[in-house]
Amino acid sequence: MIKTVDLCKVYTTEEVETTALNRVNIEVTAGEFVAIMGPSGCGKSTLLNLLGLLDQPSSGQLFLAGTEVSGFSERQRAGLRKANLGFVFQSFNLIDELTVYENVELPLLYLGMAGAERKKRVTGALDQMEITHRRNHFPQQLSGGQQQRVAVARAVVTRPKLILADEPTGNLDSSHGDEVMNLLLELNKAGTTIVMVTHSVHYAEYCHRTVHLLDGRVVTENVREVLGV
Repeated sequence: MIKTVDLCKVYTTEEVETTALNRVNIEVTAGEFVAIMGPSGCGKSTLLNLLGLLDQPSSGQLFLAGTEVSGFSERQRAGLRKANLGFVFQSFNLIDELTVYENVELPLLYLGMAGAERKKRVTGALDQMEITHRRNHFPQQLSGGQQQRVAVARAVVTRPKLILADEPTGNLDSSHGDEVMNLLLELNKAGTTIVMVTHSVHYAEYCHRTVHLLDGRVVTENVREVLGV
């Protein structure tokens, strides 16, 4: 599903050059649930942005589903993102002016999907995330846990092959955090590949494997038995 070869990202200003990622080599197979961990500033979010085609590497190679994509144009990257990737963010990134239903429907509008199929997909995603009863509410009328459920519904409504989650429990208390992790675990068990950035050792235990970064490099990897739902 994912393979990086000597992936590097360097940010340059007039005064300083900062290496965010330094020759990172990782592989994620289809159906895995992988956690990326490390201290603040180690390159976790930079790596996730590159995997999500939100940014381009300075050097190295990135393969998605066997295709080398590191040299793709923004238009090519956008096309791949819309068709294959779902994103879940710590800050939810819901649009306040849209209802729950409209927030979840938005990615399908970008895909140009017909109305009847959009309705079927959105209804199914809201049911799956058990948030249908809030479909006509606006984000600010929801709890943090409910907002993240909506964000997960939006991520899965396109039926992506890969979900990238950046600290998806970071703004939630422990009970709502466990709730969201169990949702992600259920999606993974249904076949979705998930890569998640987290600071939490507890939530990393939901994953098959943990990749540890330090100063832009992979320093260790470990495999574990996954916590049950």
